[in-house]
Amino acid sequence: MAIGDAAAPATGGVGYGGRVTPFLLLSCVVACCGGFLFGYDLGISGGVTSMNSFLKRFFPEVYRQKQDSKVSHYCQFNSELLTLFTSSLYIAGLVATLVASSITRRYGRRASILIGGTFFITGSVFGGAAVNIPMLLLNRILLGIGLGFTNQSIPLYLSEMAPPQYRGAINNGFELCLSLGILCANILNYFVVKIKAGWGWRISLSMAALPAAILTMGAIFLPETPSFIIQHDGNADKVRALLQKLRGTDSIQKELDDLVSASNLSRTTRYPFRNIFKRKYRPQLVIALLIPFFNQVTGINVINFYAPVMFRTIGLKENASLLSSVVTRLCATFANIVAMVLVDRSGRRKLLLVGNIQMILSQFTVGAILAAKFKDHGQMEKGYAYLVLIIMCVFVAGYGWSWGPLTFLVPTEVCPLQIRSAGQSIVAAVTFLMTFVISQTFLVVLCHIKSATFFVFGAWIGLMTLFVYLFLPETKELPLEQVKHLWTRHWFWKKIVREEQEEEKHAGITALLSS
Repeated sequence: MAIGDAAAPATGGVGYGGRVTPFLLLSCVVACCGGFLFGYDLGISGGVTSMNSFLKRFFPEVYRQKQDSKVSHYCQFNSELLTLFTSSLYIAGLVATLVASSITRRYGRRASILIGGTFFITGSVFGGAAVNIPMLLLNRILLGIGLGFTNQSIPLYLSEMAPPQYRGAINNGFELCLSLGILCANILNYFVVKIKAGWGWRISLSMAALPAAILTMGAIFLPETPSFIIQHDGNADKVRALLQKLRGTDSIQKELDDLVSASNLSRTTRYPFRNIFKRKYRPQLVIALLIPFFNQVTGINVINFYAPVMFRTIGLKENASLLSSVVTRLCATFANIVAMVLVDRSGRRKLLLVGNIQMILSQFTVGAILAAKFKDHGQMEKGYAYLVLIIMCVFVAGYGWSWGPLTFLVPTEVCPLQIRSAGQSIVAAVTFLMTFVISQTFLVVLCHIKSATFFVFGAWIGLMTLFVYLFLPETKELPLEQVKHLWTRHWFWKKIVREEQEEEKHAGITALLSS
């Protein structure tokens, strides 16, 4: 057995029937609008902060730095206020996702999606109407609250609705929609910057209201997940009817039995946040913490936030820098589609390892080119600037079929029902915290250590590769209710899990004897 792999569980495999029905597909497409909104908000900020008309109105100091030939290219966009505009969204999302966990657990995944969509619509209104910095920040904070609720609930929703054999592809739809959101934001920025009156950024900031309205209206009609229904009210007949509609077959008894069993166990867990820190859930906690942390230290959000800014920095003009962002995002979107095709065939670990190698080589190559050819002053040769663009396309493709979609998928797979909502909240909270840190510090770090920034990201990806190879088990095609068997067969985690099981067994015997 390869390091990190786990044998099939003792239960004997999947054993579930079903297919992808139109009803399931429509439900998941509506839910994935939340991923589109996440991507749109990621992509839109980098574009508008590279627009001269936006900088002149709200960040005149940055605009003056761009015109000053004495300021290093690496430092032209270094502004705490500008990075606060970008990163305030994520600190708001961090706080919101902790609140969302309780709502998702008590009132359902659909309730959190509905709340998130409402905040998106409100935030978009403030963005389009902004006349000062406080209104801009309020726009970002409201959008961040919306992201906190949707990012916590939608990956759970998709994983719990999907048949096990297609769970990877369906959950990866969230990342595909995220990538499409960034792509649409980049295309929109490219066209609105051409508006000579200089108000094109208002269109960019307000257009999030359209997919937010689709998500909010759709959430009203979305079915709740079978896992939540059985956990919340124990109505097995209602769940049976829903599963038959979702799976397109009457042969759902085995899946229903597993759901009832998992629900009965989850009812014994009153405080999921407290329980996830217990020793028996150590593997799930480590994965819920490290997967989103590693996602962010790949450097992907440098591309998502600052691609137009970075391409401006290395010498491309305003239109060319925005167009370059569109090109990189097209590559990422294609890679997301590849991931949807391969994830349930090749498995999660292989995609992560292949993507890691691709990203390491890309980061080191970009760092080397910038170190050799891009100085504090003067322009980089156009040929090298476009070479950086090509390598960035290779990087985002590697991310697009590995860490991008799998960051949201793997933690929902490894956490049992009783701690699944808490686990996803930790994933979302770490994602928002690290996104905030990266967005708040990248321009400062770039200004101080320059091209070495990319070598730092490359080193982190090397560490991530070791983690995946040594500690992450394969979860493809296993029902969520059977994933618990992975840990007792894993070379590293089995000792911790078995010791905890022995302690629980001993405590149970002691309690029985004392009674």
